[in-house]
Amino acid sequence: MRRLLATVSAAMVVWALGLGCSRSPEGGQAADTKQINVYMWSEYIDPEIPAEFEKATGIKARIDVYEATEEMMAKLQHAGGTEQYDVVVVSDHAVPVLAKLGLIQALDAEKIPNRKHISEPFRNPGYDPESRYSLPYQWGTMGLMYRKDKVGEIEPTWALVFDAERQPGPLVLIDSMRDMLAAALKLRGESINSRDPEALKAAGEMILQAKKSRHFLGFEGGVGGKNKVVSGDAVLAIVYNGDAMRGIEEEPNAAFVVPREGTLIWVDAMTVTSGSRHVEAAHQFINYILEPEVGAKLSDFNRYATPNEAALSLIEPDDRADEAIYPSQELMRKMEYLEDVGNDTRLYDEVWTAVKSR
Repeated sequence: MRRLLATVSAAMVVWALGLGCSRSPEGGQAADTKQINVYMWSEYIDPEIPAEFEKATGIKARIDVYEATEEMMAKLQHAGGTEQYDVVVVSDHAVPVLAKLGLIQALDAEKIPNRKHISEPFRNPGYDPESRYSLPYQWGTMGLMYRKDKVGEIEPTWALVFDAERQPGPLVLIDSMRDMLAAALKLRGESINSRDPEALKAAGEMILQAKKSRHFLGFEGGVGGKNKVVSGDAVLAIVYNGDAMRGIEEEPNAAFVVPREGTLIWVDAMTVTSGSRHVEAAHQFINYILEPEVGAKLSDFNRYATPNEAALSLIEPDDRADEAIYPSQELMRKMEYLEDVGNDTRLYDEVWTAVKSR
């Protein structure tokens, strides 16, 4: 869900949860602390799940939330986050970066037997061969959320964002470097992982022109964009599909489409920090999330797709049949995963800085 790459202030939500472990945790703290710390995107877990896990186990957990990958990276890299947190839910393309920086540790497969439930497409993914450092939490896509009562049925195209003459009214752009550039690159017929400086510059100019439009309301996270469409302040926003589905529950006049040019497909993954003080409990938490019933409950709450094959039959039938959550094969063929572009990240940074500063 949460693929934001721009710096946004995060709200901190803390639950006193119980997460149990029968074995003593590794990493330096005594077992009687009975606690792990989890760091994840906001609004991303049914509160009943950790409460039920507490009943089944007994180790308390403190869950903090973030809104931007950059924020999470800064926390782990410069603010002692690797020792402060045990489990961190991160975007797929962040996994190899975190591993390279030594901020996450290899998982112990023997301690996560429920990994057997993971669907084949999410095993040994390109961003983490052999699933050495991560296991999938949820997956989804990005597209356009809009108000049918204000603009009617829209043409499913990114041009509604980037072409000033086709913008239907007040709109919100997603506050994410890679995601915004992905949308512009797709409209240009380019790969969302392009390393062509000219293609990236052109995509940046498209975003800048959308920013300068009289219809532009601002950059927001997926939740923020969803909220503005629900309230009617915006008639169009770039959001993640799960955010949109929850927004439609609040406002039936809202709708969601994946642009015909294609979009990104993302996976958010569970990792254990390199400095975790409760490694055993961290593994138990990940294993619990991969229980089929828990995976189904998680997706029913988030309205995102489950990567858990055994959970699929337990998902709400309407959601399982909804292509906004589980896209058709035709749409899937037009989707790409974001990749770690290595040193070429500086090209993206330069373009994004130019967009945000002008």
